[in-house]
Amino acid sequence: MNDVKLTSTLAFRLGTLGAIATDRFSARLAPHDLKPKHVGLLSVLASGAAASQLDIAKLMGVAPSLVVSLADHLEAMGAVRRLRDPADRRRQTLTLTDEGSALLTECTTAACELDTELTAGLTPTQLDALHEALGHLAAEHGLPA
Repeated sequence: MNDVKLTSTLAFRLGTLGAIATDRFSARLAPHDLKPKHVGLLSVLASGAAASQLDIAKLMGVAPSLVVSLADHLEAMGAVRRLRDPADRRRQTLTLTDEGSALLTECTTAACELDTELTAGLTPTQLDALHEALGHLAAEHGLPA
């Protein structure tokens, strides 16, 4: 283990590549006045995995106050709508609007274009292997497919 260089570890490489991908994705989202976490919230709503702000926070692994802030921004844009839960007036649920769905589609297109850019040097076999390996790792850590 002593002869292993930090830069050759999976943790370092995934972290560095993740930072590069996040920076580039953020730049593509900037014209929409969004950040990756906004898109993450839109994606959670589109999946139907959660609707209450507290459940969304748990699913995204962020503080509930961040979800409130993200939802405030998205609601002002018309991308989400807040509704009081009739069974528990203290609880607010979020729903994706048609505008939010269209925005998510645009962001997904931007992410797909970035994927193509980031993997341009891979062969189809390498790309398939990368998708398979990352999909397996994501599933093992409870991330969506």
